[in-house]
Amino acid sequence: MLESTLWLFAMCLVLGSGVGLLAGLLGIGGGLVVVPALVWLLPEAGIDGRLVMHIALATSLASIVLTSGASARNHIKLGNVDFSIVKSMAPGVVLGGLGGSVIAELVPTALLPKIFSVIVLLLAVQMLVSMRITRHRALPGSVACVCSGGMIGVVSSLAGIGGGSLTVPYLSWYGVEMRCAIGSASLSGAIIALSGMTGFIAAGVGDETLPAMSIGYVYLPALIGIVSTSMLTTRYGAALVSRLPTMTLKKFFAVFLLFIGSKMFLG
Repeated sequence: MLESTLWLFAMCLVLGSGVGLLAGLLGIGGGLVVVPALVWLLPEAGIDGRLVMHIALATSLASIVLTSGASARNHIKLGNVDFSIVKSMAPGVVLGGLGGSVIAELVPTALLPKIFSVIVLLLAVQMLVSMRITRHRALPGSVACVCSGGMIGVVSSLAGIGGGSLTVPYLSWYGVEMRCAIGSASLSGAIIALSGMTGFIAAGVGDETLPAMSIGYVYLPALIGIVSTSMLTTRYGAALVSRLPTMTLKKFFAVFLLFIGSKMFLG
């Protein structure tokens, strides 16, 4: 058991390196990469298959708290975070993050990737189309922002992600400059992940079938491996954001969403 745990830890160190770079570059917490990777890695480490999805989601959200937090800190230093936007969406994303962890116990696990993959593909198409259309829209009022934040929080928690894949296109649609959208999504993602992680920890407390070194559904060997490297590589992704033109970032992000959405839909 110790050997398989050490193997999982080593693999998560490698995984975390890529996750941190994506977090800094795209404003995402890396859950779109972490969850599928853990779904494959955890059974190889001897984790009961019935627990894999919940552990993957919870551990992903826990890693996003730290990874997105580190990414947000770098973006704040670079002036890429609009605190007024984050503040307007915060109540919704907190409630949505908690709600998503509760709904995860009720919705069939096999259905969630299909639903979310369709959302991701639609967002990618929207972003590609928006490159050809120049519009200036004002952000909606406070109530609409809270509702939007709530929807983003629910879907993000259900999918074990920080919400950057939803928040960045949402802010971009309203004309928020891309660097600001990515930076603000990083901070918002940390808030979503924190609320979602709290819900998954509470749901798993007292479950005697969970592996050792777990806090609720959060599996510490995987979490520590991921964040050990991801928190170091976020700075490089954040620095790259400030050097790339907005159009390049939009294209890269849209292609990234198309790839992930297609993989999730095809299983």
